[in-house]
Amino acid sequence: MPTTTEKLILALPKGRILDEVMPFLDRVGIEPEPDFHDPKSRKLRFETSNAGVEIIRVRAFDVATFVAFGAAHFGVAGSDVIMEFDYPELYAPIDLEIGKCRMVVAAPQSVVAVDDPARWSHVRVATKYPNLTQRHFAQRGVQAECIKLNGAIELAPTLGLCRRIVDLVSTGSTLKANGLVEIETIAEISSRFVVNRAALKTRAVEMTGWVDRFRAAAEGGRDAA
Repeated sequence: MPTTTEKLILALPKGRILDEVMPFLDRVGIEPEPDFHDPKSRKLRFETSNAGVEIIRVRAFDVATFVAFGAAHFGVAGSDVIMEFDYPELYAPIDLEIGKCRMVVAAPQSVVAVDDPARWSHVRVATKYPNLTQRHFAQRGVQAECIKLNGAIELAPTLGLCRRIVDLVSTGSTLKANGLVEIETIAEISSRFVVNRAALKTRAVEMTGWVDRFRAAAEGGRDAA
């Protein structure tokens, strides 16, 4: 664990969620250096207006890992990633209510028409979330054989890789465009403010202060809405 004299590291996700995170940074008083906003910059670590905080920008799927293992002290991670890895070192005290979507099981219409989920005993599923998927089906007494894919998951049924997928859905347009329909919803997903549990103990005053700031920012955003 970093010593208490080192700066706190805030891990933020690349991609579309970052735009939704930025208002929270404004509310808590963190302004990244100009390079953070420069699309041509290759930097991944940034100074901020707060002398005690630096930002790292990483893949959305990696934020939870950086925080859980203490490379970052706090961050913003999707509840899908939190559930997938289920790190005991990770504490997620605040739902920021951004990046909303849902985790679903989907399949081609031709499969759904003749399929009865109540009779499943074994399923083969393509997904980016094998751990979450296996736990979901295990709760129903179904053995899930998961094929791990990192993208283009909707292609798996049409190319004969499997009959079903588990993936994130927002509008459902991608599923529809690829001839798939939702069978069931596994979970509603949103982004959470996450904290390393060890840091919360070793740097309690600082970390508790940031938890309170982000909680107030989240509540302020809901009140404004």
